[in-house]
Amino acid sequence: MLYGVGLGPGDPNLMTLRAVQVIGEADVIAYHSARHGRSIARSIAAAHLRPDHIEEPLVYPVTTETTDHPGGYRGALEEFYEKAAARLAEHLDAGRTVAVLAEGDPMFYGSYMHMHKRLADRYATEVVPGVTSVSAAAARLGTPLVEGEEILTILPGTLPEEELTARLAATDTAVVMKLGRTFPAVRGAFEASGRLAEARYVERATMAGERTGDLADIDPASVPYFSVAVLPSRVDAVRPSGRAGSGEVVVVGTGPAGPLWLTPETRGALAAADALVGYTTYLDRVPVRPGQARHGSDNKVESERAEFALDLARRGHRVAVVSGGDPGVFAMATAVLEVAAQEEYADISVRVLPGVTAANAAAARAGAPLGHDYATISLSDRLKPWGVIAERLTAAASADLVLALYNPGSKSRTWQVAKARDLLLEHRSPDTPVVLARDVGGPTESVRTVRLADVDPAEVDMRTLLIVGSSQTRWVRRGGSGADRSIVWTPRRYPEA
Repeated sequence: MLYGVGLGPGDPNLMTLRAVQVIGEADVIAYHSARHGRSIARSIAAAHLRPDHIEEPLVYPVTTETTDHPGGYRGALEEFYEKAAARLAEHLDAGRTVAVLAEGDPMFYGSYMHMHKRLADRYATEVVPGVTSVSAAAARLGTPLVEGEEILTILPGTLPEEELTARLAATDTAVVMKLGRTFPAVRGAFEASGRLAEARYVERATMAGERTGDLADIDPASVPYFSVAVLPSRVDAVRPSGRAGSGEVVVVGTGPAGPLWLTPETRGALAAADALVGYTTYLDRVPVRPGQARHGSDNKVESERAEFALDLARRGHRVAVVSGGDPGVFAMATAVLEVAAQEEYADISVRVLPGVTAANAAAARAGAPLGHDYATISLSDRLKPWGVIAERLTAAASADLVLALYNPGSKSRTWQVAKARDLLLEHRSPDTPVVLARDVGGPTESVRTVRLADVDPAEVDMRTLLIVGSSQTRWVRRGGSGADRSIVWTPRRYPEA
């Protein structure tokens, strides 16, 4: 029988009863160690080892050192795992029960798993779970790690700093493991993601030499491998106190639909805010978080919404103004900046975070119709006269630009699509492909391509975006999934005159 025995984070008192039982019944005790020969796993279980136990040290040929192995570092480790598994197989074939000791949990970043993958298909196997360092760190901090609907992310500190930054910004709570030499980059990721002030540090949890503190105060030179960085639960965390001038406004775009379209930066800003302001439809896309106030309003009060958000920030709140798509494309960023330009808001910090705009989402669904120069025009005449719209349509069409047409119609505006179609037909072939993309990313998504001459205004509403091809845009049908699918793209090269 092969056992993978989790020993917990370091304190022998945190070993499970099952772990003690298995060690007591085993014939062979195997454990991993570096070349110095000292094994933390063995030291945890030492009180339960018998003189007649056969001990099988599995000594890594390398840890972080360089190697002249022809396969490099990974090749050296693969060869070691194969040889170690073969040694354990000899004991198993001889009828001996083997217990492989593992700090924490055997299947959580544990060395045992490499033996398991090589032997479990040939021998009877049991994995004895253990308390992980993640649980131990949270317990030693005395702070809830994750609560309610929060999301916990476990990250290895060996990830590139930019990847760590993105993941820390996007999650609610996190634990970053494998510190030591990675600590400077890990700390940089916490700082770049805006989470450093929340972050805690735990070293050698439950072991001799345990240390805890704020991550920002830790000397990088003092950090060992057996340490973790923790972002604890935000539930009941202290929110801004409301001191005048200490707040900010962040304008974020949620993309065309739900959570799949959010960027990590936007997720982080939404989680960090203590007040959300926006059109109710867009606010409904954002998860509800304890301690966060939500201020929804109608779609046609952009200036009032912006003023309200800035007033909240002036009272010290961290405010996220929620917009659909990209906030800078026919959306809330301009409205906020217009109001923020007033002298009374001069000291309020305003940031704009990008989002996936409807034109890019629709284009991706259709293929690549925006592969060359294009113009983006709103057909809404609520904030500019139709005469200006018509002039811009004419100019863009005569320049042979692909067109992305926003806000084409609504219940109160039913004639603009027909006017735009007729105007474009003066400059484009009736066979020009037009992508009609409705509710991209949503439950009623519909994306199809028609001829310009066949555009029917009755099929277009406020949730539809139109992409009108240029003279070079191609439209073909490709097979796939048992049905024909239209693909539209605009070549990257434009023919010479």
